Amino acid sequence: MTDLDAQYALIDASMLAARLYGKEDVRVEQVPQPQVQPGEVRLRIRAALTCGTDLKVYRRGYHARMITLPFVFGHEFAGEIESVGAPAASAPGGSLPWKVGMRVVAANSAPCDACFYCERGMYAQCEDLLFVNGAYAEYLTLPERVVRKNLLPIPDHLSYEEAAMVEPLACVVRGMEDTQVQPGDTVAVIGAGQIGLLFMRLCKLAGARVIAVGRRPDRLEIAREMGADVLLRSGQEADIVESVRRNANGGRGPDKVIECVGLPEVWERAIQMGRKGAVINLFGGCPKDTFARLDTHRLHYDELTLKGTFHHTPSTVRQALHLISEGLVPVRTLIQQRASLQELPGVLKSLTNGNTAVKVAIYPRE
Repeated sequence: MTDLDAQYALIDASMLAARLYGKEDVRVEQVPQPQVQPGEVRLRIRAALTCGTDLKVYRRGYHARMITLPFVFGHEFAGEIESVGAPAASAPGGSLPWKVGMRVVAANSAPCDACFYCERGMYAQCEDLLFVNGAYAEYLTLPERVVRKNLLPIPDHLSYEEAAMVEPLACVVRGMEDTQVQPGDTVAVIGAGQIGLLFMRLCKLAGARVIAVGRRPDRLEIAREMGADVLLRSGQEADIVESVRRNANGGRGPDKVIECVGLPEVWERAIQMGRKGAVINLFGGCPKDTFARLDTHRLHYDELTLKGTFHHTPSTVRQALHLISEGLVPVRTLIQQRASLQELPGVLKSLTNGNTAVKVAIYPRE
């Protein structure tokens, strides 16, 4: 093999990817292309989306559960099948073989179905929950378990970037199951990021009256588009708890409160907002080793229900794709900017420094 042949062989076996090296240190570079083992599927990524979790990982420079540095990260994606490991894997139901060229979307994890928690239907608490990262790249190989449980064909009328919204929406679908929003409920949703906005839309679809609480006027306008009935700007209200309560059930407070910020002080305000008998879903994950104060008297005598929801399940992944496919959730509204993979470091920096885009779609080079 000549030196030139060796050079081309190296190029053929590598790909462009964004690797995280530490706090706010992302480098787009050539890395080895992922190999395909039996039962696995390699995707050519057509669209990946930025999200709040990725931004936290970027700012902190690590994620204790998911990555070891340096690491290709990103977990919201859609693409087309570039290679299928033998023996050929099959789509859900086993009747449709996965084939090269198929348009697909996958969730970023899969439970084991065999541990203590999976046997009890608590798939998000699986003791061997298998995570997938690496969406900010030209290619991504999906493990056999993810292929078997959480790989789905994309309907022809959906774009890749729309399909990539399945993962965050699947988490919100599960949060709705836990919160049990009913027709006629008044629901306060705190936080107008992607998760809060998706909750607002699903609450409206469930027949609820929605109070949106956010800091940015532009995000509150999107909340209106997603169906919010009352818009409250937290920075302008003298007492945001009283403002929410005043707008719900004759001043008693909302039936349900969904916290989508992930700060202990906001958890405390969420608990204060609910009426007697309210369900409070503390959906936003707080940093490790932080604590929120709890009014024990109110929790007991007002009969509050506090919930925490983490992640998604194979069932909610499928429900999310259905909601997007049927046009019930206008996910394009949330994808406000687009950029190339080479531009990703600048995009993440801008999102840290004040860029208010809800989502940015990242495209590897074509």
